[in-house]
Amino acid sequence: MIKTGVIGYGYWGPNVVRNFNSSSDIKVLKICDKNKDRREIAGQDFPNIKIVGEADDIIRDKDISAAAIVTPVFTHYDLAKKLLLNGKHIFIEKPFTSNTKQADELIEIAERKNLTIMVDHTFLFTGAVKKIKQIIEEGILGNLYYYDSVRVNLGLFQHDINVIWDLIPHDISILNYVLGDLKPVSVNVAGCGHFKRGIEDVAYLNIKFENDFNAHFHANWLSPVKVRKTLIAGDKNMLVWNDLETDEKIKIYDRGVDIETQEGIYSSLAQYRLGGMISPKVETMEALKVETKYFADCLKNGRKPFNDGIAGRKVVRILEASDISLKNDGNAVKL
Repeated sequence: MIKTGVIGYGYWGPNVVRNFNSSSDIKVLKICDKNKDRREIAGQDFPNIKIVGEADDIIRDKDISAAAIVTPVFTHYDLAKKLLLNGKHIFIEKPFTSNTKQADELIEIAERKNLTIMVDHTFLFTGAVKKIKQIIEEGILGNLYYYDSVRVNLGLFQHDINVIWDLIPHDISILNYVLGDLKPVSVNVAGCGHFKRGIEDVAYLNIKFENDFNAHFHANWLSPVKVRKTLIAGDKNMLVWNDLETDEKIKIYDRGVDIETQEGIYSSLAQYRLGGMISPKVETMEALKVETKYFADCLKNGRKPFNDGIAGRKVVRILEASDISLKNDGNAVKL
């Protein structure tokens, strides 16, 4: 049995506690939150778990071998470092850290002390993303052209990070997962904030990869409607993923463009292919439940998770570059 503590009982913390506590391999001994009201709610939700107000009650507890950090990103580094130095595996909310220097130090400590870091990129455990990875690996889309994502809604406004750090880590982690070894080359961003807070609430981020693959993200806290839609195009087929759909979340279209250039003709001839559509079956199990099981399995069997500190660092690296691009009027930042 893996005895754990959970630090943070805000928006996402209750979901982590619920899934950890329902696992046959994990037992939550303590929940921590600095906010008195949140501690009272935690106590009502989980009366059999000890509720504490200081993270040190978890960090220094020798009975606890692993802890979840479900707190704002600016707190991640200090909490994770203390937990690792006290011999505890960590499950940490995205983004991993505030910068790559912090990520490098935490990765080094974990490797030196033979501890596991798992970054909570929950979307990687959804049936939709698993199916997309399978579709790409089987070559159904062919050679990939682009990834285009719209992730917008009204709020939730964050006080410590901009809309890029809040929403786009989902898509960056998905890209890194489904593309495999395809390497990013540069990042450029356009964004703006509308409430004189110095925090961007609307942003458009572009990542150029090797092999002429391009990824574009629209993130927005000021949309009248919630949209979670992604397009991935290849030379054989094109895919649309609408995460808000109950059924047919993924649709594969036999559509595309074939360009033929003939000698003596100044312009290329475009042949449009307009075929049918199929919607593959997608598993519907709760992603965090699947991830929790994977976390426990990695700890029990000494396996290195694919969403480890190195994977988390790759996301932070792009987020860090996006901040530099924003400060330089959207100029491209090489990776």
